[in-house]
Amino acid sequence: MNLLSDAMRFAIAAHGGAVRKGDGSPAILHAMEAAAVAATLTDDSQVLAAAVLHDTVEDAGADLEEIRARFGQRVARLVGVETEDKLRHLPPDQSWRARKEAAIDQLLRAEDPGAAIVALGDKLSNLRSFYRIKQRQGAAMWASFNQTDPEEHHWYYRSLAGALVPLADSPAWREYHWLLRQIFEED
Repeated sequence: MNLLSDAMRFAIAAHGGAVRKGDGSPAILHAMEAAAVAATLTDDSQVLAAAVLHDTVEDAGADLEEIRARFGQRVARLVGVETEDKLRHLPPDQSWRARKEAAIDQLLRAEDPGAAIVALGDKLSNLRSFYRIKQRQGAAMWASFNQTDPEEHHWYYRSLAGALVPLADSPAWREYHWLLRQIFEED
């Protein structure tokens, strides 16, 4: 069985009819877009599978051990780097900064360069969505997120840009950087 095709089927089943915060689009489209971005950076099927699976544990209730059993150790490790500890003992708005700091640290510690590719696919897809929403809603867009302060989002996505600088020569990173400047009105 083709690893990427199997990962896509798994992600479709896991996400079901879930929709994304902000724009209400099907969650699976984000997973597919993250994989499409990753495919501009590599043809490594394990990295591409991890990109399409990156939210299945964090947002869709899949188990990392099931990912490991079905797709292998490396894919599970890459998905694990992208899986945020939700700190469910705290309200999401109170745990937001700690979760994002831990996610950045986890990415910086990752030894596999595929982790940066998966992260860039995920975060570029997020920024594309933010840009579209901001065009329609302006600053009101932030009200639909757990973290309603746009400066906190700016800090997070700018920090990620630094963590992803090894990919700075790629069109995907340059698009990320451009979107970051547009969304947060950087000079």
